[in-house]
Amino acid sequence: MTTYTPASAESRVGPSFHHPALFYTTEEDYLRGVAAFVRTEATGGRPVLVAVPGPRLQLLREAIDTGHEDITFVDMRQAGRNPGRILSLLQNFADQHRDRRPSIVGEPIWAGRTAAEMREATRHEALINLAFDGRPVTILCPYDTVLPERVLAEAHRTHPIVGDPDGYRHSPRYEDPLTVCRDCDGPLEEPADPLVLRFTEQDLAAVRDTAGHWARTAGLSSRRHTDWLLAVNEATGNSVRHGGGQGVLRLWRTADTLIAEVRDRGRLTDALVGRRRPDPLSPAGGRGVWMMHQLCDLVEMRTPPTGLIVRMHLALD
Repeated sequence: MTTYTPASAESRVGPSFHHPALFYTTEEDYLRGVAAFVRTEATGGRPVLVAVPGPRLQLLREAIDTGHEDITFVDMRQAGRNPGRILSLLQNFADQHRDRRPSIVGEPIWAGRTAAEMREATRHEALINLAFDGRPVTILCPYDTVLPERVLAEAHRTHPIVGDPDGYRHSPRYEDPLTVCRDCDGPLEEPADPLVLRFTEQDLAAVRDTAGHWARTAGLSSRRHTDWLLAVNEATGNSVRHGGGQGVLRLWRTADTLIAEVRDRGRLTDALVGRRRPDPLSPAGGRGVWMMHQLCDLVEMRTPPTGLIVRMHLALD
């Protein structure tokens, strides 16, 4: 294997952006690959964001001298529970340190993620390459080799450089981010017996009230009830504003999750919409989708020929 450092010139997507995937098998691998990277970047005076799942976070905290003031630790199981909100987290950190070439460790996929979550996390990994192209940022993404083979194969498509603690090489399977995103748009599983609500602008308040009552009956905790109402309100409001003035809301539950799906005649033309905190004064929009990502545990979006599908998942507790 030809050896590169993660931030070497050969690992660039754009003029100054680096996005390598690190495959690890043992804790020793993890520490050699990730902890060493964090120490090197912090010692070099670069601010570092470490966003990894809780157990790995604790392992790194113990291995890294936390006396470095410029290391920020974030539990990805919480901050990135919905893969659709991770990119906003990374961009906010990079924006805060744009004059110092920040470095990031982001681990969006771990054992225990559902298949749908892994698919959306793969989409996130592809979109990183669009969002950061040309920016002076390094984002190292660890992958546990116990993950499903298809997930590991996708990592080769979303990272221009792949490697292990012994070195890095170019990925011959790296692909255009939009191609990967299209491949993530698999068919959504159909529910057995959803509650179906058709709406126009005049029906929005009644639909929101019905969705709120249904959620209580279905067992949604009071702690999540406001999140549910806000997400439904944003999705249905977007249908009226951008989806032809009307839409269809479907509601159903699984063993531990409530799902709200909105279908309308809208189109999604920007793959990055909702992935960055929007400027409230900007006319460009995107606020509704961004809020859905922040409020929900998973958001799936599809663009069939008939329009747009937005499917939002909230855990019951």
